[in-house]
Amino acid sequence: MSVEVLNESGTEVDVVELTKLSRFVMQRMRLHPATEMCLRLVDEDTIATLNRHWMGQDGPTDVLSFPMDELEPGRDGEDPPEGYLGDIALCPAVAGRQADQAGHDAIDEIRLLTTHGLLHLLGYDHAEPEAHRVMFALQARLLAEWHGVSGGDELLDAGVVAPADARPGVLP
Repeated sequence: MSVEVLNESGTEVDVVELTKLSRFVMQRMRLHPATEMCLRLVDEDTIATLNRHWMGQDGPTDVLSFPMDELEPGRDGEDPPEGYLGDIALCPAVAGRQADQAGHDAIDEIRLLTTHGLLHLLGYDHAEPEAHRVMFALQARLLAEWHGVSGGDELLDAGVVAPADARPGVLP
């Protein structure tokens, strides 16, 4: 899996860890090994411009996702298609403020937003209450697994199973 992390934000961020986290999430979601994506860390002016242009919203936001080949999580017994997953724009400055408000470290917020952005690239959404529950439960599970693996735990299964109705309905 090819993950490019570009830090254009002016904030020091561990791009190696974010690359590993992105690959981890992609593997857990059973994407094709040749899948590609880009995570771009940007400043507040850039994210505000993107937010205005693509979402019609004024001001900076935390993360924006731009899916490309509309890839979906892999399923048992099926070969996942290869392609370009998409691009994520993430603003560490906004993430830092949100982390302060939530009472945790900025890197934890950036990990959360990276995972959140990846799930959006895969078609998950949180506009409706049930879809919100599903997406946020999967996000929490992936982050818990990441923390376990980065702390030395071993995962027993090969990846996340995504049944046909998992997008955006049922948690795999």
